[in-house]
Amino acid sequence: MPFATAADGARIAYDLVGAGPPLLLVSGQASDRNIWRPVRDAFAARYRVVTFDHRGTGDSDKPEAPPYSTRGFAADAIAVLDALGIPRAHAYGMSMGGRICQWLGIDHAPRIGALVLGCTTPGNAHGVRRPPHVDPVLLSGDPERMLPFLVSPAWAAANRSFLAEWQAWMLAHPVPPHARQLHFQASEGHDAWELLPRIAAPTLVIHGSDDEMNVPANAQLLAGRISGAELHIIPGARHVYFWDHGEEAHRVVQAFLDRHPL
Repeated sequence: MPFATAADGARIAYDLVGAGPPLLLVSGQASDRNIWRPVRDAFAARYRVVTFDHRGTGDSDKPEAPPYSTRGFAADAIAVLDALGIPRAHAYGMSMGGRICQWLGIDHAPRIGALVLGCTTPGNAHGVRRPPHVDPVLLSGDPERMLPFLVSPAWAAANRSFLAEWQAWMLAHPVPPHARQLHFQASEGHDAWELLPRIAAPTLVIHGSDDEMNVPANAQLLAGRISGAELHIIPGARHVYFWDHGEEAHRVVQAFLDRHPL
C-alpha cells in the first residue's frame, strides 16, 4: 500500500488504477476508498483513477489531534496528487468529499480540472440541515443502520453479495471512535459559502432526489452559488446514488467530464 505524507506528517494511503487523464475520487465522512469501488472500476477504462483513505480511516494514519477539517482534508488530497507527481486532476467528491472538493476548487484551483460535487452541501450555516434522526445513524458507523439511507430497499435486495462485501470491508477496517467523532465535527463545521463564487472550475452538482443524509435542496443552493455550475437530480436515488442508480450517474458524470477535458 503506497502512502503520501501530509504536511503534519500523517500518512495517507492511496490506490491508483487505470490509465489516461487523472481523476481523483474523494470519499465521504468516516468513509474510505472502498465506497468508490464500482465507480473506480467503471472510470478506470478511461482515466487514471486515484482513491485514498482520509486520515482516521482505512489504512491511513488516525491521529487524535489536531482537529480535522474539510479544508485540511483537501490539503491531504493535494499531498496524494503530489506523491503521484500529478500536477492537475479532475476531482469527484461525494458527501463530505463534496465539501472537500469545494476547498479544492477554492484553495487549489491550478491543480483542479473539472469538479463533481455529489450528494453534498455548502454547510449547515447556509445549507438545509438533514433531519435530526439521521445524526445518530451517521455517528454509529453501523452498516445495517446506515443502509436504508444509502440505497433503496429494492436495490439492496438485488445486490446482497455486493453489500455483504462492503459490510465485511467496513468491519475489517474500523474507524476508531475518536476519528469518527473528528470526521463528524469536520463535516458539520464546513462552511465555504462566502468563497464558493471563487470556484472557476467547471462544476457539476449531482444529487439523489430521496437523499435524507444530505437533503437535495442543498444541490440547488450549491449550483446557484457556483458560476456556471450544472445541476442533475437523479429521481428515486438515495445518498449513495452512484450505487443504486449507477448507470445514470456514470453516464451523466462521464458526459460532463468529456465536455471539460484536462
